[in-house]
Amino acid sequence: MSAVYVAGSSIKSNISKQFVKDIFLTQVRNVRRERESRWLGYHKSLISGPVYLSRKEKYFKTVLKPLEEFTSLEERLKEINTPDPVLDEKIDIGFAKSNKRVTIKDRLRWRKEMKNNENEYTDENTIQKLDLAEVKKDWLESEGLTALKNIADHYGIFTHLYHHGYFTPCVPLSVTYDYDDDYVSRVHNGNILFASDVSKLPNVSYKSKPDDLWTLVLTNLDGHLLDTNSEYLHWFVGNIKGNNLESGEIICDYLRPFPMRGSGYHRLVFVLYKQNKKIDFSLMKKSIPCVSLEQRTFKTFDFYKEHQDNLTPAGLAFYQCTWDESLTHFFHNVLNMHEPIFEYMEKPLYYRPQVQFPHLQPFNLYLDRYRDPKEIKKEVLLKRLKTIEPFKEEPPMPKYPALHKPENYIFSWQKKDMLNERLRLGKYRDLRPHSVYPQEDNQFSYLDKA
Repeated sequence: MSAVYVAGSSIKSNISKQFVKDIFLTQVRNVRRERESRWLGYHKSLISGPVYLSRKEKYFKTVLKPLEEFTSLEERLKEINTPDPVLDEKIDIGFAKSNKRVTIKDRLRWRKEMKNNENEYTDENTIQKLDLAEVKKDWLESEGLTALKNIADHYGIFTHLYHHGYFTPCVPLSVTYDYDDDYVSRVHNGNILFASDVSKLPNVSYKSKPDDLWTLVLTNLDGHLLDTNSEYLHWFVGNIKGNNLESGEIICDYLRPFPMRGSGYHRLVFVLYKQNKKIDFSLMKKSIPCVSLEQRTFKTFDFYKEHQDNLTPAGLAFYQCTWDESLTHFFHNVLNMHEPIFEYMEKPLYYRPQVQFPHLQPFNLYLDRYRDPKEIKKEVLLKRLKTIEPFKEEPPMPKYPALHKPENYIFSWQKKDMLNERLRLGKYRDLRPHSVYPQEDNQFSYLDKA
């Protein structure tokens, strides 16, 4: 190899490296200059140093503020949702509360009674003789009605009934539905009942003087099909003498609640009004039986606004109703309409044609993918029925279902299928005990950690 060739190749390599280096540095300078121009809004190289520094300081003061000066999301939401002191003021439309103050004598007498009760109920045999009805009665007279008012306010009952009005119940309402000859479904403070539990006329009782006049109204706050701001009137009895509902005038007969499938829980509210005098409800009277949903459209706010001089809300009771299978017959044969169903209809997934030897596909999942879903549900339902006894309560799910390993050797897909069956996941969701509350799939946190 000649010396001239070696010298030429070394010069060529040196020139090419220097050329690439210059191009790279030039590109880096352009990128930095472009970033600075985007950052400050102008080219740094076109202005002098003092002007640039002053503009940079102004930019940091006006645009790049410290994080402490920015309001947090919680503060901004609080500012947006701050109620207006005039427009959003709450008005008490119920009876005035008693201003009876607790004196020192009352406190001393109460302490003395508590001390006597403590000595009396220390024995276990004596504790079992407590009258729970008396305990509930004392609770209702002391704190129960205030607690009911707070619960109703939490569920938005007063806002949807009277907008800015509210009231503290002063008359306890006892509402029960006859389930069969031996059992009843009781209405508590917002408990959940099925539509089949409330299909019959409820039994309502309360304390009253014989000469007092009352009005009882039952409405559904969440069930209107056409207008979200309207309600459906399920029961209206006016001019009730004392606590005898049979003496009242039936303005609208009882119609069982009908929460639509997929619409969630509906709030059914009983409101008991105290009347100052007998009221003429002839313009509101419906035909008996009334199965027209248009005629049963009702607004409590408009009704109370019209009769507020003669009516004062005094009693309250409410529950939440959810759909069950009995409503399908009710919609078709009583209301004479198609059953409305509120659910998202997903398009069926496309699966490739089934092959005899699928590559890298789970054995059991691949076969279930091409089976009839009804056949799979039937198979799971039969497994569940084998574990249920008709006269005993259904056992709950075990706390640690995957604690014990299978004894015999099984394939990996069988282990996975057995684990899903124990955890009630996938196609085995129907093995779970029935509950009106939604259940989460990810309730076993230790599986994620493993």
